[in-house]
Amino acid sequence: MTRTLLRLEGLAALAVAVWGYALTGASWWLFVGLLFAPDLSAVGYLRGPHVGAAMYNAAHTYAVPTLLAAVAYSAGWALGLPVALVWAAHIGLDRALGYGLKLPDGFHQTHLGPIGPARRA
Repeated sequence: MTRTLLRLEGLAALAVAVWGYALTGASWWLFVGLLFAPDLSAVGYLRGPHVGAAMYNAAHTYAVPTLLAAVAYSAGWALGLPVALVWAAHIGLDRALGYGLKLPDGFHQTHLGPIGPARRA
């Protein structure tokens, strides 16, 4: 039940982020182009599971896009808010699909439970 609630929460965050993005009037090409950019943080796994999990989790917590949105709004940086909303949408999509923050045990272990081959085991 907890996993389901967290996935629904991710779906809600995704919906709000997409709605907010639509209100900005920014290009949908920007949205598509940046949607999976946070996954580039997985490159940290080349340095091992602890570094990989730390980098991945830093890019997959709502705190960072929320801070970016606040700074962009305060500074009048027009592009910052759409970028922050795409980032939040990505995180929401991940959570809705069952992909959580990574545990240092390995890429397939998340706070929402195992994913991929680890889930089938």
